[in-house]
Amino acid sequence: MKELRAIAEAFEQARSNGTATALATVVNIRGSAYRRPGARMLITEDGQPTGTISGGCLERDVILRAQRVIERGEATLATYDSTDEREIDFGVGLGCGGVVQILIEPLPASEPGHLSMVNEFLRRRERGVLATVWQASSPEIARRGSHLLLGSDGEVWNDIGNPQLAAWIQEDAWETTRTRQSVAQSYQLAVGQAEVFLEVLQPPVPLVVFGGGHDAIPLVQFACELGWHVTVVDGRSAAASRTQFSRADEVVLCRPERVLDRVPLTGDTVAVVMTHNYRNDLELLKVLLPSPIPYVGLLGSRTRSTRLLQELDDDDINVTIAQRSKLHAPIGLDIGAETCEEIALAIVAEIRAALAGHTGGSLKDRWAPIHERAPSEQVRRARMMAVVESASCP
Repeated sequence: MKELRAIAEAFEQARSNGTATALATVVNIRGSAYRRPGARMLITEDGQPTGTISGGCLERDVILRAQRVIERGEATLATYDSTDEREIDFGVGLGCGGVVQILIEPLPASEPGHLSMVNEFLRRRERGVLATVWQASSPEIARRGSHLLLGSDGEVWNDIGNPQLAAWIQEDAWETTRTRQSVAQSYQLAVGQAEVFLEVLQPPVPLVVFGGGHDAIPLVQFACELGWHVTVVDGRSAAASRTQFSRADEVVLCRPERVLDRVPLTGDTVAVVMTHNYRNDLELLKVLLPSPIPYVGLLGSRTRSTRLLQELDDDDINVTIAQRSKLHAPIGLDIGAETCEEIALAIVAEIRAALAGHTGGSLKDRWAPIHERAPSEQVRRARMMAVVESASCP
């Protein structure tokens, strides 16, 4: 979400300056592509971009198209087909073997629009769903580039003119909040068809680092660079230093036995224990393993972690199989890390893999698609059946 936050902030800055902008969003891909649907780039009227929608091969052309969209005030859909050899020869040069469709929509400086609402969601660290109509067979269905934004508390922002379509999208958006998977949907109405991309807006990953030692500094820096929300916790005033962890969102002076009172531990939180103190680690495991957090990483050798778990058993603390499964000890991917920076890289990479449900192996050994695609045929059929049934009623 770091990139989306930067785009939303750049839009607010441009709006305050009276600068017109356009938003380019990857809404659909077939085959291989560098970025997935939801990748965005904000372009100002003078061609200044924020964000990326590819590895650099599409940006220049999209910026030119965006400037024309700003002039005309009308959204357009750009299709780049790298399966066509002529497309490669004439300047795009994707070479990915896929088709990428990008919605480019003007964002008037005179009104907040959906990006202002997205920025507010991100500021409050709330989950939401953003639905974007990227294609419609008739103006009666919806305007291309219209949106519906659903918050986790039920708050809705909507500029989709067709009430039936908006109602269907909102219903599917609620389902998307449950599955937490972005999906592409087709809606067949009596007056035509609409293609909509429903994107899950995830709040920043809440990372809690227990231990304010020297080796925690690069870990915090890497996590902040990824846009995670980072909290550093230590019981020593010299270690829980805002000066040392200037990029952290929060620095908490707290002993292990007070953690539950001072630090939120939710089902989205990940924790790294690196206090370099055996007794502190033991007390923290007593708190963290029974908590709802899905990932607990423990720095140190396998022998040390085994001893800690054995001591918990000896103290009649029943560590369940599920609790043991979320403990990553030793922490980090096996990349041959030696320095503090390399160890931090291995830790951040393992957390990212764990959150994505991946093992962290080499992509050359992965034969399945790199990005999973969630099917939407069931919803598409249901919507079409609803239209047929309503049309057949006397």
